[in-house]
Amino acid sequence: MKGLITAIAAGLFLAAPCIPAQNQKTPNNAPARLIDSVQGAELYKAYCAVCHGKDAKGDGPMSKSLKSAPADLTRIAARNGGSFPVTRVRRVISGEQPLAAGHGTHEMPIWGPIFSQVGPDVDLGRLRIDNLARYIESLQAK
Repeated sequence: MKGLITAIAAGLFLAAPCIPAQNQKTPNNAPARLIDSVQGAELYKAYCAVCHGKDAKGDGPMSKSLKSAPADLTRIAARNGGSFPVTRVRRVISGEQPLAAGHGTHEMPIWGPIFSQVGPDVDLGRLRIDNLARYIESLQAK
């Protein structure tokens, strides 16, 4: 009997990553919301604009209530010698590369599960990350 319980527990543990993101719970127990679109502009509007602002300058409606001011995403290339670090931006979005301030871990309630725990639609998760990074690249100040 003990072996059966252990096997069931192990099976549940291994199956957890296969649960669709829209059914997963975030750390504050709210369901992660996955929009239908994979387009960068739509993803930005749904997951980033509330903090970074509609123009990506760090002035979103939630920006004043955060411990760390959101970055001006239109200046990423300027802060990196004029080159947009697309690979690094993808890693930040996915939660693979933590930042010194802001964003927190990939479990961040706002967007973490959407980009890092996409379960069965892993390919779409990578597409979302790439499209969002490319959209942010298109916003860079000239």
